[in-house]
Amino acid sequence: MAASGVTVTKTVQELAAAVEEPPSRYLRPEQDRQAGLLTADEMPEPIPLVDLSLLTDAGEADKLRAALQTWGLFLATNHGIEDSLMDAMMSASREFCRQPIEEKKKCSNQVEASKPFEVEGYGNDKIGSQDQILDWNDRLHLRVEPEDDRNFAKWPTHPESFRDVLHEYASRTKRVRDLVLRSIAKLVEIDEDYFVDQISEKASGFARFNYYPPCPRPDLVFGLKPHSDGGLVTILFVDQDVGGLQVQRDGKWYNVPTKPYTLVINLADCMEIMNNGIFRSPVHRVVTNAEKERLSLAVFYAVDKETMLEPAPGLLDEKRPSRYRKLTANDFVLGLFEHFSQGTRFIETLKI
Repeated sequence: MAASGVTVTKTVQELAAAVEEPPSRYLRPEQDRQAGLLTADEMPEPIPLVDLSLLTDAGEADKLRAALQTWGLFLATNHGIEDSLMDAMMSASREFCRQPIEEKKKCSNQVEASKPFEVEGYGNDKIGSQDQILDWNDRLHLRVEPEDDRNFAKWPTHPESFRDVLHEYASRTKRVRDLVLRSIAKLVEIDEDYFVDQISEKASGFARFNYYPPCPRPDLVFGLKPHSDGGLVTILFVDQDVGGLQVQRDGKWYNVPTKPYTLVINLADCMEIMNNGIFRSPVHRVVTNAEKERLSLAVFYAVDKETMLEPAPGLLDEKRPSRYRKLTANDFVLGLFEHFSQGTRFIETLKI
């Protein structure tokens, strides 16, 4: 995920159907292969389940505060997305993923030899170097915000419902985003609209459909390597039948539970900077499964690339200096991708 990339010719789904052992490029380094390394610890306490319809109540707001301080994420219920719409979105995702490879490649992110990689489309993530360890997933990455910038050439036409369902689903997650950002502003006692007002009409929102095929060596291969998200907030809809998402806390890994019709909402790095580290962006990963495929849909919301990332002025004074160097969102994204390919976190280099 650097400026110049290396491409992979086969999708993970193709590999999963053809090999008994994952190729070496997907295997974790020898020093990281201790027995039980991917096994989660027992939860010290449950990740809070927050009722978004009750966030004006002090008790529910306190629950949100505790979740963000402790985990950096929370489970969200009563979020305003109907069960039927979530079912339709997951069904459309699954139907797309189960199409023949040639059909899915009509939405490919690798189109021309002279331009081998695009962020949007179906396939692999960009690879920064020949020695980068790869993740066991394929993805369909689509811009949903701004609506006028949607590239429908990359949006599937099968199933026929896909575009309409995603449009409706993204309109709902946008409302969830604003509700959560306003609630966080209240928690840190600044103007309720401060974080929402940082989102210009040019700010991006991407929907990423992740497909994790069964993996013959789940003890050696990540579905998605440890990382933190780079934007403001991520709204995740996970397969309720198959787990795999794990979050790190105090150096230990814990399974994030799956609950029907419940969202997982986590803060991202830019939001950590803007709230001056009061609430942190959690490191998380996805482990693989030997028997079952897994699907998830993450909607990533960010600020416009020209935005200057810095803590909210209302959170700074003589006793509370800035904890992060300021930089543009565009420079942050460039640093983020470079560090992700190396398995490190760019935000750590910005701390003062």
